[in-house]
Amino acid sequence: MTRLFRGVFILWVMLRHGLDELVLTSFNKPWLLRVAKVLTLGRQLDAPRGQRIRQALESLGPIFVKFGQVLSTRRDLLPVDIADELAKLQDRVPPFPSEVAIEIIERAFKKPVDSVFVSFERQPIASASIAQVHFAVLKDKQGVHREVAVKVLRPGMLTVIDKDLDLLRMMAGWVEGFSEDGKRLKPREVVAEFDKYLHDELDLVREASSAAQLRRNMADLDLVLIPEMFWDYCMPEVMVMERMKGLPINQVDRLRAAGVDIPKLARDGVTIFFTQVFRDGFFHADMHPGNIQVSIEPATFGRYISLDFGIVGTLTEIDKEYLAQNFTAFFRRDYKRVAELHIESGWVPANTRVDELEAAVRSVCEPYFDRPLKEISLGMVLMRLFQTSRRFQVEIQPQLVLLQKTLLNIEGLGRDLDPELDLWHTAKPFLEKWMVDQIGPKKLLDELRNEAPHYAKLLPELPRLLFEFLKHPPTSGPSAELRALLLEQKRTNRLLQTLIYGGIGFVLGLVVMQALVRVRLF
Repeated sequence: MTRLFRGVFILWVMLRHGLDELVLTSFNKPWLLRVAKVLTLGRQLDAPRGQRIRQALESLGPIFVKFGQVLSTRRDLLPVDIADELAKLQDRVPPFPSEVAIEIIERAFKKPVDSVFVSFERQPIASASIAQVHFAVLKDKQGVHREVAVKVLRPGMLTVIDKDLDLLRMMAGWVEGFSEDGKRLKPREVVAEFDKYLHDELDLVREASSAAQLRRNMADLDLVLIPEMFWDYCMPEVMVMERMKGLPINQVDRLRAAGVDIPKLARDGVTIFFTQVFRDGFFHADMHPGNIQVSIEPATFGRYISLDFGIVGTLTEIDKEYLAQNFTAFFRRDYKRVAELHIESGWVPANTRVDELEAAVRSVCEPYFDRPLKEISLGMVLMRLFQTSRRFQVEIQPQLVLLQKTLLNIEGLGRDLDPELDLWHTAKPFLEKWMVDQIGPKKLLDELRNEAPHYAKLLPELPRLLFEFLKHPPTSGPSAELRALLLEQKRTNRLLQTLIYGGIGFVLGLVVMQALVRVRLF
C-alpha cells in the first residue's frame, strides 16, 4: 500500500508541475493529457519549465534531486534553460531549520553547541539533498583555533530513501518482467547498487573515512586538496572537517580573472579522474560542480578542492585491468581487441563473432576521434553503443554504473572549462603508462611479494600431492587439491610470462655483451 501511495504522489507531483507536457505527450495518447488536467485543476503553470522541473524534483526527495544533479552537467543533451535551473540543485536545495541542525549536533555530542565550538554560524553556507553545512571555529588539541565546516545530516532521511528505493525495486521488477532488454540491463541489480551507495551517504563516519582514504591517495599528486577530518567530532549524523576556501569550478569567468590556467585545469581534472580509477581503484563518484572548487590561495593556487565524499566508487584489480585494456585498445583504435575483451570477460556470449562485434564498435567510435570535446557528445556515443549492445546481447555490469556516471560528470566539467580539450589524447599517455606499470618489473615483484605467504604454504605440499596423484590417478577428474595446485600453477605462469616478456631483451643484451668481451679476450 505504501508503494501505491508513493507512486500516486509521484504522479501527482509531475502533474502538479505540468510535467505531463514533457512526459505524457510521448505516449501519443491525447486522453491522458485530458485526464491530467482534470486531476490537477487549479495548477499554476506560469513559471518557466526549467523551474517547474527543478521544483518537482525537490518535492520528490533526495533520489530525484540526485538525478537532477547528474542531468545538470549534460548541457549537450538539455536545453539551456533547463540545465541552468537544474544546476541550482547542486547547492541551493532549501535548508532545514538551523534549530533542528543545532539539536542534532547537541544530541550527537551530548553538550551545548557553544561548548563544542568557539563560534558557530547559525545560517548554513550550503544545503544539499542529504545534508547541510555550517561554518564554525573549533579549538583543536593543541589549543589552536581552526576554521571548520560542520556537516549535519537531514532528519528523517532513512525513511524517505527506503520508501523511494522500495518503489524503484518494484518498478525494476516490472521492467525485467515485461522486457527482454530489461533483463539484460539488470535493473534490480542496478537499484541494489544504488541502494548501497545511498545508505552509505547516510553514515557521515563512513564519508569521513572515504575522505581520509582519498586524502592519502592523492597526497603525492599535488593537483587536488581534500579536507582534513577531525575524528573526535565525527559522528554518524555530524561530521567536522577542515574548512576549504576556493571558487566553485563552474564560475569560469571568476577563475580566469583570478589568473587560473583554465585549459590546464581541464587536463588536471582528467588526470585526477584516471589516477583515482586506474591507479587506486577508489574514486570520488559525485563530481558535479557543486562538489568541486578551485583554490586561489597562494600556496595551493590552481588546485582542485574536492568536497562531499558520501558516494565513492571502488574497482577490483580485475575490473581495473579489464577497463584499462579496453580504454587503451580504444585509444589505439584497436577495435578487434575491444571485441575480444568483451568476449573474454563474458560481457557478450562466447559464440559471438569477433569480426562482427569489431565492425560494430568501429562504426560507433571511429567518427569521434580527432575531434575536440565540444564536437563530441559522450552521451550520444553511449547511446549508440547501447543500441549496438542490444544486437550482441551485451550484459550491463552493475558494479560499473558509478564509473559511468562519474565519467559523464567529468565530461560535463571538461566541456564547461575547455571545449577544445581533446579527451582522448589527454587520457591516452596516462593509460599507456599505467599499462606499462602493470607488466613491468615493479609490478612483478609486488605480485610475488603478495603471493609469497601462499606459495610458502603450498610448495612443501607439492611432492605429496604429486605422489598421491601418480599412485592413485583419478578416474573422473582431478581432485580438489590437484585442481587448486593447477590453478596456482596457472597464476605462477602468468607472473613468469611477465618476467619473460619484460626481461628477455635485457637477458639477450647481457649474452651479446658477454660474447663481445670473450672475443676481445681471445
